[in-house]
Amino acid sequence: MSLTPQDKLQLAQAKQLLDNPGLAAKMTDFIGTPIEKGFAMLPKTVSEGIGKVTQAALMKASSAALFTMKDVPGEQSSDRWHKLGVAVSGGVGGFFGLSALALELPISTTIMLRSIADVARSEGEQLTDVQTQLACLEVFALGGESNDDDQAEKGYFAVRTVIANSLAEAAEYVATKGISKEAGPAMVKLVAVIAERFGVQVTQKMAAQAVPAIGAAGGAIINTLFIDHFQDMARGHFIVRRLERSYGEDQVRLAYDNLLIEG
Repeated sequence: MSLTPQDKLQLAQAKQLLDNPGLAAKMTDFIGTPIEKGFAMLPKTVSEGIGKVTQAALMKASSAALFTMKDVPGEQSSDRWHKLGVAVSGGVGGFFGLSALALELPISTTIMLRSIADVARSEGEQLTDVQTQLACLEVFALGGESNDDDQAEKGYFAVRTVIANSLAEAAEYVATKGISKEAGPAMVKLVAVIAERFGVQVTQKMAAQAVPAIGAAGGAIINTLFIDHFQDMARGHFIVRRLERSYGEDQVRLAYDNLLIEG
């Protein structure tokens, strides 16, 4: 069954969101300085520790009470309120500097995961469904490349393929144990795979905040760009998933690959 013209437009919207310039480009536009200069300003200890902090932040976010929101599929998402919450945490992080990452990132990540779940719900997802909960975590792997990626592992569907096995194992675990503080090996493995990509974007965020004169106000704006990026990834991801429920994964993948979107 072919996609209707309206659904093709929805898929085109999703592809535009998912294929948009990445987080580093958006932050470079804001600070007016190539993000590479920010990388040079990062202390070596910070860049080396971001991987561990990122994994810890994702694990704390996934074990928090994120899915206690009303399970009303189709309800409009509250993107602005979540942006405000992340802006506040980013302002605090910007005020205290790079040393605040271990405190600020878990808060920001938790707020962003709630926002992602909110977007999922607005696209008809059931928040009590294990697959939906893990698909929300999956968003953090989108729009960012692993340092070990080759050309075949880039792009929206390529990333989904790379983490598919870890998602399946985690889904089986969560279905019986639930998402809890006592994370099992399957959840730890999934979070590690996602954190590898999410950590690249966290590093970009920290590099932007390392630029002189960013400060608290700049930290709030950078965090707003940060959550805006993942809200875009979430919107595109859950549009695709909604269409997959109607047409099947193979049909949507074919239509997605065949879309020609004028940039």
